[in-house]
Amino acid sequence: MPDEIPIAKPVAPVPTIQPAPPAGRKFPCPSCGARLDFDPTVRGLKCPYCGYLKEILREDSAEVAERDYIDYMEREEAHGKAIPGRSSETRCPGCGANVLLEDKMVTEKCPFCLTHLENKPEAVHTMIAPESVLPFTVDLRKAREAFDAWLSSLWFAPNELRKIATLGQLSGIYLPYWTYDAMTISFYSGQRGDNYTTTESYRDSNGATQTRTVTHTRWTSVTGDVQHFFDDVLICASKSLPADLITDLGLWPLNKREPFQPDFLSGFKTERYGIDLKEGYQNSKRVMEPIIIQLIQRDIGGDHQRIHTRRTNYVGVTFKHTLLPIWVANYRYHERLFQLLVNGRTGKVAGDRPWSWLKIARLVLLVIFAISLIAFLVMKAKG
Repeated sequence: MPDEIPIAKPVAPVPTIQPAPPAGRKFPCPSCGARLDFDPTVRGLKCPYCGYLKEILREDSAEVAERDYIDYMEREEAHGKAIPGRSSETRCPGCGANVLLEDKMVTEKCPFCLTHLENKPEAVHTMIAPESVLPFTVDLRKAREAFDAWLSSLWFAPNELRKIATLGQLSGIYLPYWTYDAMTISFYSGQRGDNYTTTESYRDSNGATQTRTVTHTRWTSVTGDVQHFFDDVLICASKSLPADLITDLGLWPLNKREPFQPDFLSGFKTERYGIDLKEGYQNSKRVMEPIIIQLIQRDIGGDHQRIHTRRTNYVGVTFKHTLLPIWVANYRYHERLFQLLVNGRTGKVAGDRPWSWLKIARLVLLVIFAISLIAFLVMKAKG
């Protein structure tokens, strides 16, 4: 009888044990298994179902690093990398926004224009990862209250607007920004105008001699230079939202920024910058320019100033890539898309809105009728 062949017993796989999860990896709630999202009210990762909370500790000892602009531009390719936990992106066919997707998560609509996103995410191309973030402190409830208050304050809004607008879903988004620091030295040439007065005689319409004071300007040539340090010139790196709405969001407490931690992004969408570092730097120069002109005018002095030439050197330029929090609501009225933004730190609202021309026409007719009635009563009283 041939020897029996022994059958090997199945061996259970040995689990891989890691001392800590990879950076940016979001694990389910240890209590109920649901996904943890960042909650601005408690500054931590919170389970929306059972209330489990994992606090995000402050890195008080860490400082947000400044990066040398010239050095980085020379070695840009060597520094590019994705945000931990957001290794894929998809481009909106409607507004062109590049939305960074959380790993193993799928988004259906663009948060900026409500266009359905094609489920074809690609690996994140080389990008400059953020080193700082301004976390949300305005939660969804407060953002909704600000939204409702804004709607209630609108004059001549269509009656159905509130019903339509409240159907719009508020989405929390981290918007990309650049900040630039630079020491500027500006050399100029121009003229200084100083006013002086003289008294002259003239004849009036009756032929009588009169005197009057006449103001003249004496111009002298001037040259000089002014220096100024620009700190945190803020440039929005998104092309997905109207520039006027971005401006209307008001000032940001940039001194409250914190070193970047991927946990702050959990549960929120993040946009990849559409304005790159070089273009952002050129935009920052346009922001600095009117301030430099004011400094030159002040240095020239006098009552009037003329600037003929100016040349500015930018020294020690540094930059930071930072993410700032906003809530975005989109709603459509008569096939037109309207957007409303809420500052995720201050609660300030910026938005565009439709007008009810019927209500405006009624008011105009009412004013005309009131004026006509008053005129009729006045004429009747005189008669």
